[in-house]
Amino acid sequence: MSRITYDAEKVTFNLAKIRKGGENFEVAIDPDLIVNYKSGKETDVKDILKSEKIFFDVKKGQLASEDKLKEVFGTTDVFSVSKRIFDEGEIQFTAEYRQKLQEEKRKKIIDLIHRKGVDPKTGLPHPTTRIENAFEEAKIRIDYFKKAEEQVEEIVKKIRIILPIRFETKKIEVKVGPEHSSKIYGVLQNYGKIIEQNWLNDGGLQLIIELPAGIVQEFFDKLNNMTHGQNETREIGE
Repeated sequence: MSRITYDAEKVTFNLAKIRKGGENFEVAIDPDLIVNYKSGKETDVKDILKSEKIFFDVKKGQLASEDKLKEVFGTTDVFSVSKRIFDEGEIQFTAEYRQKLQEEKRKKIIDLIHRKGVDPKTGLPHPTTRIENAFEEAKIRIDYFKKAEEQVEEIVKKIRIILPIRFETKKIEVKVGPEHSSKIYGVLQNYGKIIEQNWLNDGGLQLIIELPAGIVQEFFDKLNNMTHGQNETREIGE
């Protein structure tokens, strides 16, 4: 399994590297594409490479010898060797890119917690600034390659001591007339899980959607905006 170097020496290139057979082997990479690759998205190895060359040292421009590549990897094919380095070696990002990744993933996780979690005392979402402060206090570390959704549960366990959070869902019944039904269906799907739906004889739509409690008001605002207030809603279980 490859890993990311968090506190590596300062680098001026985004690299994938591995040490085998007593030598370092490095390739210069496109950082966005290697993140996609390591996150499981289908990405062509050729596209990830900034240069179709294997180096002993990228910074010095020192190319790896074909003899050594053959000895260590059993091939001199750049793409086969590069894939081995991606899969088994480590990734080094420049400080600027690490900071960019950190900020993007951090914001996404905080937004997910804000949208899905509520304050047990009030039943309302925590403000994002409050969640950010809890991240700082708990010294939360973000995994660049892991999806934000996959990190939320573990992070919430760590900040819950500082910031009480409860994840809950609500079921909302929605009914709209034929003039709005087709255009809102796809939008509603983005907010939660549609667990029942019924297309009415007049072309209207009646459904029950389950969504995070923290975004219920946002959901209502969006629904009212799209239908100009011409909808009927009720919380199931009221």
